[in-house]
Amino acid sequence: MRVSLTVNGVPRTADDVWPGESLLFMLRERLALPGSKNACEQGECGSCTVMLDGQAVCSCLVAAPQAEGATVVTVEGLAKGDVLHPVQEAFAAAGAVQCGFCTPGLVVAVADLLDRNPSPTEEQTRESLAGNLCRCTGYEKILDAVRLASAAQGAS
Repeated sequence: MRVSLTVNGVPRTADDVWPGESLLFMLRERLALPGSKNACEQGECGSCTVMLDGQAVCSCLVAAPQAEGATVVTVEGLAKGDVLHPVQEAFAAAGAVQCGFCTPGLVVAVADLLDRNPSPTEEQTRESLAGNLCRCTGYEKILDAVRLASAAQGAS
């Protein structure tokens, strides 16, 4: 089966897609976008979070054919060329990246949160990111990154 969609602003087509294949597999293996990570394959960890038609989703839970005609934004699509997205910059500045496995999903989830709520409280941030698990950072650096990104976006 062929799936045509827009990924990070570029029309893309994936051929030979199996009907039960995940959007995550299609992005990583067929479209060569390895940013979204394959961790739990059950929608429990958030490492594969992408934006699908404006909604943050675990791409491991979305069947690839469901993305036909859709618009997908991955962690690779947040940057504008060589200019990092404010959330990506904030994660680096705050030291919120350790092993990096959860980082792509967290970055997409934080970008989504700040698009919806540019100045979230810590409670709103924690609630919004509850589906994204990190085993390395203890979350404090991630919360620092959210505050930095929120301030940076408010300044622009």
